[in-house]
Amino acid sequence: MLPYQRLYKHHDILYVVLREIRLTRFEGMDMEVVKEFRDFIGADHVLRTQTHFLFCETIHDAEIINE
Repeated sequence: MLPYQRLYKHHDILYVVLREIRLTRFEGMDMEVVKEFRDFIGADHVLRTQTHFLFCETIHDAEIINE
């Protein structure tokens, strides 16, 4: 994960947002196109806001490291 990538929390699950694309870019297309794009960029989950699709990678395990 790069230090400037955005994290997004949804239902107590953290995601790294790989891409954020306006819904209008997929207007008139079915959800299969969204799934294909998800797979193409290596995301494992897609979230939808009122204005955007968030193509995300799920953070499965987080470990706190005390230095």
